[in-house]
Amino acid sequence: MKKLLLVLLVFLSLNATAQKLIGGDHILKTNLSSDALKNYNLTFEKNILPFVSLSASYRTMPKSPLPLKGLAKKFIKSDAIDFDQFQVGNTALTFEGRFYLGIQKMSGFYIAPYTRFANFDLSIPVNYSYNSISTTTLKPVIENKTATLEGTIRSQSLGVYVGMQFQLATKIVLDFWMIGGHYGSSNGKLEFTPLPGAQFPTEAQNALQKTLNDIRANPFKIKATVTSSGAVADMEGPWAGIRGGGLTLGLRF
Repeated sequence: MKKLLLVLLVFLSLNATAQKLIGGDHILKTNLSSDALKNYNLTFEKNILPFVSLSASYRTMPKSPLPLKGLAKKFIKSDAIDFDQFQVGNTALTFEGRFYLGIQKMSGFYIAPYTRFANFDLSIPVNYSYNSISTTTLKPVIENKTATLEGTIRSQSLGVYVGMQFQLATKIVLDFWMIGGHYGSSNGKLEFTPLPGAQFPTEAQNALQKTLNDIRANPFKIKATVTSSGAVADMEGPWAGIRGGGLTLGLRF
């Protein structure tokens, strides 16, 4: 019994010493793998209990060409969308709690439930065509036009993921996100407004309306309305994502 108590006291003493050496109840970090894709982010983590922390993350990605175009084409069924000119940007705010299973605060294997609020800024070129009469030859011609719908889709989701956080040095930590995911809902509006002075005849309106009606992006619901002043497409549906494979470097203080 005395030996067991001695071992326990030694363990507690070493753990306390390690905690003092590590020091700091705060970590400021960034995801290196996301930064490489111009998806810039910053996370602030604060220890609140011996093996529990809270964190807040912000990320932003400037509008740029659509990544993973091949995957997008599998979900969005439309030959009218110009995926090469499709652009997307996003911002997101994530709040999470972490439950560590290690022997040091904010270190070791963890389970992290989280909630995320994200905005996705979209610019989607849609090609459409219609028959008209040439003003010079007075003969039927096919007019090929492009309407670029722009707007924001907002999502709210809940999720959980697991990972490992390592203390590399007194002030440096490495955080490896393993795997997880989130699920929630989304809604938003995309709009197209013709340039001032540009012609938007009834034939063009009808053609664009039919093109938008034919777009399938299951499980999202799209309700499009085209008038002489332009087009509006309301979107809503579930929202899901996978979180994992991230490598984050942080400063502890």
